[in-house]
Amino acid sequence: MAKLKEIKKTLETVDSTKIFFVDFNGRIMSLPVNPDNIESILEDGIGFDGSSIAGYGTVNSSDRLLFPDPDSFKVLKFSDETVGFFIASIYDEKDKPAQADPRAILKNILAEAEREFSFKFLLGPEHEFFLLKNGKNKKNLHTDQGLYFQASPHDKGEVVRNRIISILKDCGIAFEKSHHEVTPSQHEINLEPTDPLNGADRTVLFNYVTQQIATEFGYRATFMPKPFDGYNRNAFHLHLSIQDLEGNNVFYDQDAAHNIGTIARQFIGGILKYARETSIIMASTFNSYKAYVIEREAPIICNWGFKNRSSMVRIPYCPNPQSTRIELRNPDPAGNVYFQVAILIAMGLEGIRNNITCGEQSTSGISSKDLSTKIWDKRFLPKSMFEALAEAEGSSFLKQALGDETYQNFMALKTQEWEGH
Repeated sequence: MAKLKEIKKTLETVDSTKIFFVDFNGRIMSLPVNPDNIESILEDGIGFDGSSIAGYGTVNSSDRLLFPDPDSFKVLKFSDETVGFFIASIYDEKDKPAQADPRAILKNILAEAEREFSFKFLLGPEHEFFLLKNGKNKKNLHTDQGLYFQASPHDKGEVVRNRIISILKDCGIAFEKSHHEVTPSQHEINLEPTDPLNGADRTVLFNYVTQQIATEFGYRATFMPKPFDGYNRNAFHLHLSIQDLEGNNVFYDQDAAHNIGTIARQFIGGILKYARETSIIMASTFNSYKAYVIEREAPIICNWGFKNRSSMVRIPYCPNPQSTRIELRNPDPAGNVYFQVAILIAMGLEGIRNNITCGEQSTSGISSKDLSTKIWDKRFLPKSMFEALAEAEGSSFLKQALGDETYQNFMALKTQEWEGH
């Protein structure tokens, strides 16, 4: 009740109140609502046409409800308006959460991990994006020719990143680091790690804020995986660690090689086993597969390695035991973040349940010779959306992790997308 009173009082000071969620493709959706009705909306939800949102319903069964999560409430102070921001869960009816709700799927997998293993997770995504010029000149979209970590004035996006960081700070979200990336016009902001549900919600918030602030500066922000041939892609690297109920990092083992213990190796083993059949979740668009090329830092082989940025699963060097973690490097930011995080955790848990070994680490990069001699090797990630769909079509693991309804809806949606190309 105290939180509701605080929210209602705060909403008196904003220009608009918006409820956000994402469709199955990961696109951000929002519903502006009358703030005077927020109490009834939090209690009873607010209706929408699920058949008009990718993945959520059919015409003959389309009524859905948005239930804003009061814990997700933030105030975003843009130059032209102040927005009251909520993230919503999807319901079929008031007391019936939708089975095909990506956010609910993530919550269920987290609850399963806590119930079965007493695990808590920390998630730290790397947010990469391009800042591009607006206008009709499609041949000159770059806003700078900056290099990795290059300082201003070569880094034209620093002022934009600082504005994004300031807005996030005002709503209680701290950043870890911010810099220009390797590719011209490309930028990265990393936020402090948090629990996976909050991390996924925060990703939706981050993407929305980034696009809004880019517009304020006369730019266009894109999270498209591969907007330019010959340059690095936009990645969405996911850093993940596990804590027990006492807060100890269960990936860490002081007596193991590189301090990576058995649980971590089993978790990695699960990821490697299911990497091909879940690729359509991590890289879910036609454009995503243009990124899996040699020497562009996108992983092309299902492998793991310590400090190895060509690996699909990297173990970063961590001098602090509590920071011991894995980094999954094949996702991109065009996907549905709730699906991506849920499936990452589900793969790892299967590895622990079934004592799946991750084998020896990869200590080398990938050359064109390696690729030409192993082009049909099943250790490679799918090289096209079609191949990824074919792998997912036969995956009992993916169907079980997503649930039958979500799996069928997602596969139908992505098959239609592929056929459109």
